[in-house]
Amino acid sequence: MSAPSASLSKPQAESRVVHGLGLMIIAMLIAPLIDIFSKLSTDVASPTFITAARFVFQALFMLPIVLWNGSWRQFSWKLSFYHAIRAAIITLSMICFVAALAVMEVADTVAIFFVEPIMLTVLSSIFLKEVIGWRRYTACAVGFLGAMIVIRPSFQEIGLIALLPIVSALCVAIFALMTRALAHREDPWAMQFQMALWGMPICALLLVVGDVTDIAFMAPVIPGWLTFTFLIGVGVAASVSGILGVYAYRAAPASVIAPLQYFEIISATLFGWLVFGDFPDPIKWLGISIIIGSGLYIIWRERRAASQKPVTNTSETSVTP
Repeated sequence: MSAPSASLSKPQAESRVVHGLGLMIIAMLIAPLIDIFSKLSTDVASPTFITAARFVFQALFMLPIVLWNGSWRQFSWKLSFYHAIRAAIITLSMICFVAALAVMEVADTVAIFFVEPIMLTVLSSIFLKEVIGWRRYTACAVGFLGAMIVIRPSFQEIGLIALLPIVSALCVAIFALMTRALAHREDPWAMQFQMALWGMPICALLLVVGDVTDIAFMAPVIPGWLTFTFLIGVGVAASVSGILGVYAYRAAPASVIAPLQYFEIISATLFGWLVFGDFPDPIKWLGISIIIGSGLYIIWRERRAASQKPVTNTSETSVTP
């Protein structure tokens, strides 16, 4: 993402930042609705079917925008193989996340998933050769400790399913690495739309396998009108929050916007309490606080490290399962 143009006056630049902050806050208020509608849908639909519906409604929602702004002209079909891999990875992430939502509280699932920035930091040091100091590695370790505190009671109750949000977070971290590698070569809207286009046939194949093998988490269903409404809600909430996130990152520096992603944990807790009556106990709040604190520290350290490097124009997109 490029910084505000040098031709902008200081008040104009500050106004853009405030605008970006406002958009990101709204996006983080809407994002938990994806999880709420997904959890409501799990009473009837399988995690794979819910993921497929999300791709379908996201594509339908984004189609007029892609046609209107001309992003479709920037599709890079030479990179289709990479887009297919990205779609497969994010599909696995979504299926794991929804499967966890079916049996876990929304706030717990979202909080555990937020080890993703920590995983991304570690993977970036391995694959992108980014220099990560001992302070950030320590913060990563502390963040994982916080996740274990949140996971522990759920693991005792439901077993290995409690680890699915970590699998989802790892997939999203890998997805983000691929997005970083491709972002300078293709329009963000084109990338997001192609992801949805590839996600639909991947999910369709999984649903066929699920129908033949009777594997529950891949089973196709014929949803009733209420479940169908929830599925539309999943797609619309994902599209709106994603679009607001894109414009937020265009309006303000990533180092300013990124910390607001943790606001999603608070809003997810609120919605989970209002809809399902779930509220984390003090031990879980301790783990959630540790995850948030370590994540914010990593962002702060990355911001300091970036301020000491030459400024380059990059484009990144934020993803929520």
